[in-house]
Amino acid sequence: MEGVLSLFPHSYTQFAASRSNFSHAIKSSSLVISGVVAASSVSAPHNSRRRFNQSIEKDRAPRPSSVTNRQMQNINQEVSPHRAVAAVRLLRIERGGAFADLLNVKGKNSGKNEMDYVERTLGFRTRELDNRDIRLVTEVVGGTVRWRRYFDYLISSLCNDKRVFSDMEPLLLQILRIGFFEILKLNMPSYAVVDENVKLAKVALRPGAGNMVNGILRKLVLLQESDSLPLPKLEGDDRAKARALSIIHSHPVWMVRRWIRYLGQEEAVRLMTWNNSHPYFGLRVNTWKGYTRADIVSQLVDLKVDYETSILDDFVRIRTGMQAILQAGLLEKGICSVQDESAGFVVSVVDPQPGETITDCCAAPGGKSMYMASRLQGQGMVYAIDVNEGRLRILKEAAQLQDLAGVITAIHSDLRSYSIRNVVKSDKVLLDVPCSGLGVLSKRADLRWNRLLKDVEELTHLQDELLDVASLLVKPGGVLVYSTCSIDPDENEERVLSFLQRHPEFTVQPIHGLVPPDFISENGFYSSNPVKHCMDGAFAARLELFEHVFRYNFELMYCKKQSKLPGFILVKCEAYQVIREKTAARRVINEKRKGGRVTKSI
Repeated sequence: MEGVLSLFPHSYTQFAASRSNFSHAIKSSSLVISGVVAASSVSAPHNSRRRFNQSIEKDRAPRPSSVTNRQMQNINQEVSPHRAVAAVRLLRIERGGAFADLLNVKGKNSGKNEMDYVERTLGFRTRELDNRDIRLVTEVVGGTVRWRRYFDYLISSLCNDKRVFSDMEPLLLQILRIGFFEILKLNMPSYAVVDENVKLAKVALRPGAGNMVNGILRKLVLLQESDSLPLPKLEGDDRAKARALSIIHSHPVWMVRRWIRYLGQEEAVRLMTWNNSHPYFGLRVNTWKGYTRADIVSQLVDLKVDYETSILDDFVRIRTGMQAILQAGLLEKGICSVQDESAGFVVSVVDPQPGETITDCCAAPGGKSMYMASRLQGQGMVYAIDVNEGRLRILKEAAQLQDLAGVITAIHSDLRSYSIRNVVKSDKVLLDVPCSGLGVLSKRADLRWNRLLKDVEELTHLQDELLDVASLLVKPGGVLVYSTCSIDPDENEERVLSFLQRHPEFTVQPIHGLVPPDFISENGFYSSNPVKHCMDGAFAARLELFEHVFRYNFELMYCKKQSKLPGFILVKCEAYQVIREKTAARRVINEKRKGGRVTKSI
């Protein structure tokens, strides 16, 4: 899916300005502090503070020999490392220079890389991150991003002058958000949270910033203890209620209104609660290398990582312990890979069989390609197409790691140009299109703030275009699988219906027997519901090309339109008429076979 995102203007991978401009913006920001209560720093009892500091000291890692003398001069031993790293990463996320998937799925030296960002941004380093710090950074950043709208409402409410919040410099705002998350969601000792975040603000900014953090966090603690946190009331018209719910559950207003319209208010609230919860991660065992789920379970038991078995035979689920799995080398050795069960079910809808040729149209980074290739049992080929060369390189490395390079051919190409010049057709074609990602918001904490309603509308045009060109790669009698990681009907059922109206040579092939009945919609599509199934939301439709329909001399032309899309496909009218006639004849045959009853696909 992600491989063609660079074709779409709102790509995940577009970054903001250079690091030098980023650092300069932080340093040069100004703050209006008039009207705010400036309280003195909270002083914890001596013994309690000493116990807290001892617990931090116990987790400190020895200084690596690679640290230079210059770096040693910039090390501040007083500042909490996980808070400094979290604050800088949150700045980078908000400015488009980082993602919120964080350290638990990144490679080696990720802690050092994060500390390098701290030094470049704040002008000092803290001690190096240990495993406990890495876990805290992951949890604090992900949670703070999820609850951003709710925290900003509270921070604004606790400022005596609303201009203070609107003019607040970015780094100070991130430090406050971290403090709010640690107090309200992690239930950390309030005195420790106040003390450590005040210290960070004073060192990274100035003493007055520390006083502001102290005053606002102390107000928060008092309101929490008296159970009197300010919250918007659920009253007024539908718009007002949606705005209130968007603050309480920290989602964009347009998403809340859309979900209430499609799902109803009660189900929309359940969905937002799921999106704000700690996500599950799926681990898929590499059966092609001879491993079984029992092997993975044994490894997880040894690592003391809690797990759940999945409804899919090749999967287990975890919520914590990813760092231990990485350090044990389970991914590096190709024993397993990180993949959500919802993606595994999409592969089940494709149903790869030994000896088949399969085209994965938007393949990188390659999770579904790897799973399909492993199910070919060494017989057949997966053609993995992607426009992003860097992400395609990751796919190739994964294929080598999992011993699947012999059954995967990576192709660097734009799908739209590839489908025109390619004459080889495949038994099965998987099109996992770029989409809004509304089904994976629990894992992609930052995605909710990077999506606009107009993005969904623009994406539907791209999805239609990619469906049209992907259909050209299917053999007569073959299968085209359209899939998304979205729960939005406009990107799912509506796109399939629109495609079938343009391409009557295809029909919906029900997926009974390929996935459990609980995942099959009334129209015969695969659909996973985050609330109902406790996994990412996903969709897939299995579309069959009639075996005896000949596609006579399609004339493919790219024509400029007034829209921003690069072009559309014109199909020669005579060829289209032939297809319609043959499709009508096929329907008459089906009608006679079923006793005069014509069944509709949708």
